[in-house]
Amino acid sequence: MHAELLTKLKALGEPTRLRIVTLLLRGELTVSEIMQVLGQSQPRVSRHLKLLADAGLCERYPEGGWVFYRLARSRVGERLAALLEEMARSDDPEIARDLVRLNEVRRLRAQTAQKYFEVAAEQWAKIRGLHFSEEAVEAAMLEAAGDRRFRLHLDVGTGTGRMLEIFAERAEDGMGVDLSREMLTVARSKMSEAGLVNRLVRQADATALPLEPGAADLITVHQVLHYLDAPERAIAEWARVLAEGGLLLLADFETHGFEEFASEYHHAHLGFGRAELKSWLEAAGLTVRSLEPLVPAKQEDGLTVLICVAEKPTGKPS
Repeated sequence: MHAELLTKLKALGEPTRLRIVTLLLRGELTVSEIMQVLGQSQPRVSRHLKLLADAGLCERYPEGGWVFYRLARSRVGERLAALLEEMARSDDPEIARDLVRLNEVRRLRAQTAQKYFEVAAEQWAKIRGLHFSEEAVEAAMLEAAGDRRFRLHLDVGTGTGRMLEIFAERAEDGMGVDLSREMLTVARSKMSEAGLVNRLVRQADATALPLEPGAADLITVHQVLHYLDAPERAIAEWARVLAEGGLLLLADFETHGFEEFASEYHHAHLGFGRAELKSWLEAAGLTVRSLEPLVPAKQEDGLTVLICVAEKPTGKPS
């Protein structure tokens, strides 16, 4: 403990590195975003970040051509971060300038996210109009989780990060994954707006998750399965990273006849049959606790959303 503390204190013993950690307290940032705030060169910023990473104070996450940095999660690091956060509330003019510039960086990120969101919003609105309101689906998923609290919440195909937001009070940590870098930009912006700096999002395939077996005790999958070419393979991967006794909450369409969803919106499947979905979950070693439909008011011309709750039995290998 003492050696770890000394290493971290030495790394912080330089004004620029203190400024960087103060920024990372407010969420993950790219090297270029940190450069914009500090007004320093890329080699210099990268060098400071490497020293902070070597001391275990921050973590590095490549994403395409970008590299994101965030504060590392450790007992000592979190205590130091709390102390630095208290100091950052002082009237230090340099810190004050940094925070003003950080707000501008966030504004530009949100602007980029909004442009993409506006393009996609029309499509989403048309689909949502055919089934239960998003509020009803979200409420059903929250109810399905009961009053349980979770250690790590994994949201697969996180999109805007909405599932991370609504389960934030139920889970100690949260991670969203999505293949779309544009959607990750939206999610990061939404997390920042909601003040959820301890929730992170990563670029990853739903069938190849960057987690160890049994890492997550809650997995949510909201309207994602119908985009996947091999749903059964994805479910097996989710079962792999689900902890024993953990819950998988899945919301998706029941089989429907809206063929334009395949041609216009790139849905790989026109919903799923209940027996088919149940068989995939059981083949992955999960126990289906419930599989309930949310039927639209006009059932003959609407979409039924299935809310599925599956659990990983204890004592069973992945």
